[in-house]
Amino acid sequence: MAETSKVRAIVRRLGSFSAVGAVAFVVDVVLFNILSATLVPDSPIAAKTISVAAATTVSWLGSRYVTFRKLRTRSIRSETLLFALTNLVGLLISTGCLFISHYVLDFRSTFADNISGNVVGIGLGNIFRYFAYRYVVFNGPSDRAGQPEPEPENTRSV
Repeated sequence: MAETSKVRAIVRRLGSFSAVGAVAFVVDVVLFNILSATLVPDSPIAAKTISVAAATTVSWLGSRYVTFRKLRTRSIRSETLLFALTNLVGLLISTGCLFISHYVLDFRSTFADNISGNVVGIGLGNIFRYFAYRYVVFNGPSDRAGQPEPEPENTRSV
């Protein structure tokens, strides 16, 4: 019975992570294409960096208040820092794919930039992000379920 509830919790969390990710994905792709077509047409890396920053904000809000709300054990400052660092790595994965496609392989069309940055890059980045969010950023009590709580340290002298 306990295994069934664990599986349900994992499936719910993955569904919620996917929904939050879908909203962040739309923000990322739409903003990337708007920026690429208007404000920074000659710099897909700058457009991607800005769009990922906006999508990361959406993702943090959804992850903190929806997907991992029951697993928050850190201070908001610590959690935000870890979330930002995790997303910086995700950004490097996404822009790395875009950089290789655009500058190394010389695939310079809008379509190629979208495939490399918004399909391959975001896909790989999201796999990394899920596990980093779950086991590093929001590593709450359910990670320790079934394990005895550590004894509190006695700070008073005897």
